[in-house]
Formats: sequence, structure tokens, C-alpha cells
Amino acid sequence: MKHKGNSIIGVIGTGRFGLAVAEEILARGKHVIAIDKDPARLRPLSRLNADIFVSADMSKESLEETGIQEADAVVIGIGKDIEGSILATLNIQEFGIRRIIAKVVSRDHAKILQKLGVEVIFPEVEIGRRTGMRLCETLAEDVLPLSDEFSILQIKTPEQLDGKTVEGIALRKRWGVSLIATIKDGKANGSIGPDTVLSSDETMVLSGSNRLLEKFQQAFI
Repeated sequence: MKHKGNSIIGVIGTGRFGLAVAEEILARGKHVIAIDKDPARLRPLSRLNADIFVSADMSKESLEETGIQEADAVVIGIGKDIEGSILATLNIQEFGIRRIIAKVVSRDHAKILQKLGVEVIFPEVEIGRRTGMRLCETLAEDVLPLSDEFSILQIKTPEQLDGKTVEGIALRKRWGVSLIATIKDGKANGSIGPDTVLSSDETMVLSGSNRLLEKFQQAFI
């Protein structure tokens, strides 16, 4: 079942989290092998040309029948069934797949999977934290926390910076933050240099410490 020239991502458990992950991966031109015990959850993915399999069995033999052993990475979206989540993780690891990302529903669940070397995600906690940060930021359209101290911030370019260059406002020297991209009409431009001209009809994507990002925003309120 190997799809030549195309990355394959496995998604086990297609509830709200798993479905959103699978749809985004498909939208980016990758191939998805999706597994869930509920056919209704898989139906949206069948219309998007994913390979779908109805199964509640997380045994190595059953997983192998889906071809998921050919995947480059696997996302495990099983939540409440912690035993099923752990069993799926162990068997996916036996296939030699190095990157596994799992949704977790408790600290104990996370602790077990982290000891197995798995990347874990608390969807509700992540969303809650991100929403809280957005509410506290003054100009932010979106915030992506990379650690407790460092974030990527998306803000509408302040009117005061319209027509000025990155070098002209001494963005890095004066504010200690970096402009990594601009966005206009849904299209991102990552070719940023000292001569890049800022425009108030664009969005700035900045990286830096949370303290300095907040200081930058406060200057334009």
C-alpha cells in the first residue's frame, strides 16, 4: 500500500481531535491511514480519499492489516480508552515508527506515554492556555507558545510602522524580537530581510520572549 512519493501519516482514533488532524494532513497533500471503531467518524475522511479502517482491535496483527506499518508517523487520538491508547502505542513502536504523537486525557496517561518516548498533547489544556494568552496579549491575533518563556505571535502591523523597513525600526536591536514572516490575504512571506517594508494591511509574525513581545505591543497601543 506504499504511496510512492507521498508521505503517509497514520491516525488512530478519529474523534474531534483525530479528525481535525487527519483533515489538515490531507489538505497538505499527505496520505492518511485512519482507524476508528465507529464508521460514522471515518465517513468524512472517506470522501477525502483517506484509507479508512473500522476496527476496535489494537493488536499488532489487526493494525498490520491496515498497512499502518508503512506510515512515516502516527497520531493516536484515542482518549478515554487509556488501555487502548497504550496498546496502540506499544504496537506502533514495534513497527519501528519513530514519531508517535498521542492525545492524553490525564497526567498519569501522559506520564506513561512519555516514558515510552511518545510526544503527548493535552488538546483542551493546549487550547485553554493559548486562549488565555490571546486574552492577555494586547494586539495579538494569535499566539503559539513554544515554551513557558518563548512564543510566536501574530499581530496586525501597527499603523505607526506602515511603510517603514525592518532595519529602520531596529526591530531586533530595539525590541529584541524577530520578524519571521508577514501575511497578506492568507499568503505568508518568509523572505524577511533588513529592507523588508512593513505594511499596515499585513500581519506580522514575530518570535521572542513573552516579556519582550508584550513590551513591543504596549508601545503601539
